[in-house]
Amino acid sequence: MARFIFITGGVVSSLGKGLASAALGALLQARGFSVRLRKLDPYLNVDPGTMSPFEHGEVFVTDDGAETDLDLGHYERFTGVAARKTDSVSSGRIYSNVLEKERRGDYLGKTIQVIPHVTNEIKDFIRIGEDEVDFMLCEIGGTVGDIEGLPFFEAIRQFSQEKPRGQCTLMHLTLLPFIKASGELKTKPTQHSVKELRSIGLAPDILVCRSEGPIPQKEREKLALFCNVRPEAVIAALDLKSIYEAPLAYHGEGLDQAVLDAFQISPAPRPDLTRWEDVADRIENPEGDVKVAIVGKYTQLEDAYKSIAEALTHGGMANRVKVTVEWVDAEIFDTEDPAPYLEDFDAILVPGGFGERGTEGKIKAAQFAREHKVPYLGICLGMQMAVIEAARNVAGFKTAGSEEFDHEAGKKRFEPVVYHLKEWVQGNYKVTRSASDDKGGTMRLGAYDAVLKEGSRVAEVYGTTRIEERHRHRYEVDIKYRDKLEDCGLCFSGMSPDGRLPEIVEWSDHPWFIGVQFHPELKSKPFDPHPLFKDFVRAAKETSRLV
Repeated sequence: MARFIFITGGVVSSLGKGLASAALGALLQARGFSVRLRKLDPYLNVDPGTMSPFEHGEVFVTDDGAETDLDLGHYERFTGVAARKTDSVSSGRIYSNVLEKERRGDYLGKTIQVIPHVTNEIKDFIRIGEDEVDFMLCEIGGTVGDIEGLPFFEAIRQFSQEKPRGQCTLMHLTLLPFIKASGELKTKPTQHSVKELRSIGLAPDILVCRSEGPIPQKEREKLALFCNVRPEAVIAALDLKSIYEAPLAYHGEGLDQAVLDAFQISPAPRPDLTRWEDVADRIENPEGDVKVAIVGKYTQLEDAYKSIAEALTHGGMANRVKVTVEWVDAEIFDTEDPAPYLEDFDAILVPGGFGERGTEGKIKAAQFAREHKVPYLGICLGMQMAVIEAARNVAGFKTAGSEEFDHEAGKKRFEPVVYHLKEWVQGNYKVTRSASDDKGGTMRLGAYDAVLKEGSRVAEVYGTTRIEERHRHRYEVDIKYRDKLEDCGLCFSGMSPDGRLPEIVEWSDHPWFIGVQFHPELKSKPFDPHPLFKDFVRAAKETSRLV
């Protein structure tokens, strides 16, 4: 039966609970334990699928088709454990489940209340798969004191009481601000945060304290005394050059040992940190650098493309180079020539997105990469824009566009080279959709197979002709244009197994130009870079040498 670690936050948000959870999971793995990580979010959205990237960053998609918080991406990248639908839940989903049960009469006429019905639903979620792993790490979103988080805190209080003693532990992440004027590191915010936790029946066993600099022993002892934790369980979380240094840094601070001590696991298995030492070495000792332009529409918030940025880093590690990413607003190219902005880059990446805004700029970026032989990777919408560019400027379909843009405008303006996906095969079932469906959860989501063309670049990159990748889209390139585009040199090198849906395109006469309908970045890891990103950075490295 699993031991449970609950991770909470206090003082301010965005301190890095997700990263700390992921790093702890990796350290427990290094000691030979199996782990699974979960995220419990207090917001009322059922999932992040309909939330703007400016609101919540990227949406991370699991193999089984869940749209989840971006922290699940950290969990996967650090542990290699594929996330599932049951690893992410929100208040919206919890309340939706409770209300559905009430409508069915499952509660037998009882008055429905937060306690016990909502808290019981949360506890039922936490219990899923508890017999599968040694440790279950559950991160609670937000900070202690948030009114929407109270049902989750109450649920984990109840859950901890119901489990045998020593089966659950609580790790609390806080901020130690440094006041420059007085030259002091202040512990009072953390004391108040712990006091707030204790007022609702929770007491942390481990304190992880974010700080700009080292925490003096005097302050550690003060925190231990006033927060009622052992001095060795006060862990410093200092700023790092790379997030992939976190496992080694937390191990150096004794986080994994503090967790094992809290569970009274003795003697503790010795950790094998070889994997993370190699990762750190590749980051700290690159043998060159490449510059990659990400031409997108959410460039003001880097978290909107978090997995892409990390996958590029992984590709750089595989090639022993530092990848410098620069964010380029696609809307600039609506009115300006892209050449002055893109000519100094070694490669261009156009990511996914929704809506028409910025798409003409993305089309111009694809055109620039094609004409100037710059390595190009188009992901989801980035592939569709590359196909539209080819249709307009090579195949002669001057009004080529997407049905998505016509739908937004309310009138027909384009020849729909890209159309709304109305049906597809998922496993043994046919899925049907219409443009009038609800937006949430209605896209083509999760892992699907693709068949690669023998002798194509992508078949060479993957080293196989059968792959499985994660999708998140509701528009698709129309197969009826395939022959005319292939006559012009754009090869449809990856197709769905039934041959109806284009998955990958590539220019046959280009050094490296690939567009994919799926999201390869979601499966990349620092110790196992995705083949496409690994080869994309290799091509960028070759371009850099030619300059």
